[in-house]
Amino acid sequence: MYAITIPEPGGPEALVWSEVPDAEAGEGEVLVEVVAGAVNRADILQRQGFYNPPPGASPYPGLECSGRIAAVGPGVSGWAVGDEVCALLSGGGYAEMVAVPAGQLLPVPKGLDVKRAAALPEVVCTVWSNVFMVSHLRPGETLLVHGGSSGIGTMAIQLAKAVGAKVAVTAGTPQKLERCAELGADILINYREQDFVEEVAKATDGAGADVILDNMGAKYLDRNINALAVNGRLAIIGMQGGVKGELNIATLLGKRAAISATSLRARPPAEKAAIVAAVREHVWPLLDAGHIRPVVDRELPMSDAAAAHRVVEESGHIGKVLLVTS
Repeated sequence: MYAITIPEPGGPEALVWSEVPDAEAGEGEVLVEVVAGAVNRADILQRQGFYNPPPGASPYPGLECSGRIAAVGPGVSGWAVGDEVCALLSGGGYAEMVAVPAGQLLPVPKGLDVKRAAALPEVVCTVWSNVFMVSHLRPGETLLVHGGSSGIGTMAIQLAKAVGAKVAVTAGTPQKLERCAELGADILINYREQDFVEEVAKATDGAGADVILDNMGAKYLDRNINALAVNGRLAIIGMQGGVKGELNIATLLGKRAAISATSLRARPPAEKAAIVAAVREHVWPLLDAGHIRPVVDRELPMSDAAAAHRVVEESGHIGKVLLVTS
């Protein structure tokens, strides 16, 4: 089979479409013939040499994919050869075939093309686990999403609106904010021109955001705390703005607020399976009914993953960038 390899860390040109040993389904796994994968920021970090796969995971990048089951390993039930699926991965999505623990599989939602389903697993599992399972966003509360036009952001807007929450977003261009509004965002903040702390305060009569989904990390830490409501919850899922920041504990205590920080890739299979099961129970009915949909910016050939990485690094895209095998 062929896969994207990284012989030496570096820029997008470090991604090489190479012939590699065939993937095989082990105990409790299925073998998926990949139709499409999706680009995540974690893939860029791996390419640069900063985010190695966890022990035992595929060495190839790619944290989500879609395709058809080509083989079912020992100990697997409920799945059959030919089933159209999408999958949450620890790696290996940039390839023609990938072995996946059965607990990390999801059926392709009704009415959705199998290719576009590749845009779902990582973003839906990230949003559901952080915003709902950890931060417990409730109807009537306000969610602030940084990077509202990203794959994570576009899904967070839709899921929060589906449960009856109010949504504030930050983005860097009017076009991105317009797309967020089309998805249901109520409060639109251009972070290049506006202070999100002030804008959230104005829009909530001074109350602040009940939940903040943050991809920036250190750069926004202090301001995020200031933007939180009393009993607010800050969920950190990225570090695009650095890894070390100062925190005013007095402000945190005064607001009786909480901070969580999570990642999906390094979690044990049982934890991933629990998140996937919750997503299938709570989110898949919304997808099957057409109430929410993945937002896809463009599709590029998987063999040209370098071009896809350049698109994501330039941050001009809205939603997900997909890599297709044919």
